[in-house]
Amino acid sequence: MIGHLVVLGATGDLSGRFLMPALAALHAAGHLGEGFRLTGASREELTTEGFREWITDWLDRQGGDLPAEARRAVVASAHYRRADVTDQEDVRALIDGDEPVALYLALPPSLFPRVVSALRSAGLPAGSRIVLEKPFGEDLGSARELNARLAELVPEQAVFRVDHFLAMTTVQNVLGSRLANRVLEPLWNSTHIAEVEIVWDESLALEGRAGYYDRVGALKDMVQNHLLQVLCLVAMEPPVTLGERDLRDRKVDVLRSVRLLTEYDVVHRTRRARYAAGRIEDRDVPSYTDEEGVDPGRGTETFAEVELELDNWRWAGTTFRLRSGKGLRADRKEVAVRFRPVPHLPFGHTGEVEPNVLRFGLEPEGLTLDLMGTGARAGHLTELELTAELEPAELPAYGRLLLDVLRGDPALSIRGDEAEEAWRVLTPVLTAWERDLVPLEEYPAGSAGPAPRHAYGPGPVTREALLHEETVLGTTADDGRSRGEGQPDAP
Repeated sequence: MIGHLVVLGATGDLSGRFLMPALAALHAAGHLGEGFRLTGASREELTTEGFREWITDWLDRQGGDLPAEARRAVVASAHYRRADVTDQEDVRALIDGDEPVALYLALPPSLFPRVVSALRSAGLPAGSRIVLEKPFGEDLGSARELNARLAELVPEQAVFRVDHFLAMTTVQNVLGSRLANRVLEPLWNSTHIAEVEIVWDESLALEGRAGYYDRVGALKDMVQNHLLQVLCLVAMEPPVTLGERDLRDRKVDVLRSVRLLTEYDVVHRTRRARYAAGRIEDRDVPSYTDEEGVDPGRGTETFAEVELELDNWRWAGTTFRLRSGKGLRADRKEVAVRFRPVPHLPFGHTGEVEPNVLRFGLEPEGLTLDLMGTGARAGHLTELELTAELEPAELPAYGRLLLDVLRGDPALSIRGDEAEEAWRVLTPVLTAWERDLVPLEEYPAGSAGPAPRHAYGPGPVTREALLHEETVLGTTADDGRSRGEGQPDAP
């Protein structure tokens, strides 16, 4: 187990909000020895004492429920060096010896290629590991370039492309519930499941993140990584083991099976929108374009929705809807598995029959099964709900990720080919959106989002939308209506 963690960009929000509390949680659980060392590096003019005070402040705010002894241990283990993390000499000074280190790049992704090149020039001790936060590249081409640079630095098993969603116990419960219950796996296919919704809706608005968010938007920030990862766990074939090779092979299989969207598909099966001024609970929220640091000319979306289909034996005919939005009326963070309706009801039963839905609550944790049964009146159907509450996780998601890094278990990290496949899936969407083939809608902050097109997702195909399609795809409104979904590309 590696005993020296070096955090590049150590005075940023990621480090203070997540990494420092995660280290304190690991100390409290007994996972870090007395000899553990933390080295922080950034461009800020700080002393080690100043860095320790900075950590103490963050732990008071974000880790106040952790034992005081564990928080003090993290502070005592910390040292600081001012450094240009793209300079090989500065980087070499951080490594400090021949013992392997874990280097956490808590940096803007645009710096990753230069930092990796500096690390390669500086040289890393044998057995060292490198950790990168999403997004892994800005598109398919840059992801491939980054992977090539990483391959020159360390072996693939020493690269940890971390997505904290995979370390959430609620996300892992999607796979655990499938594989540990015989009653579910025989039904886990398109014969019985009509649709899977993977949703991360937030009432939070921009909250001062314009410097990062306005350059990526909801599609890249949430759908391209987090929600595609959840899709993999929902749809993957049962792995032989949960080891890094078997688990990650099955996830890549899912991404490879995603049917690429045509331009016509993107127009009809994706949506983008951003919030306008509104009110969320007791606070007024300005329009996204009026938020400090936002460039309205970028056309950044705060809401993204994509419908995907998988071309494989298990899932042909099932729709997977991935959706994420900010500034909405309420939080909704779940995986909703919607089963097909029953083929026949006995004569004499009354009442509307709703399809069964299995819901995995991602935040807060929970598991709910919506069923139909006979109510108080004989022959009258009513809705039933079975609910389970899950125990809180032993470690926070970032604690689990850091423990895996220090122990050298990459099973929950994203492999290089997996990162590239995720970009391949959404490249047609990114390309079409850049060309404005899909209009940028608006929704009031504090609303449910853009008006829905049908019961579970995208909003009505309006005359305006059809005329927009006529303009961008060269079709007529009637052609768009008659062709329907799943047809060949528009000319």
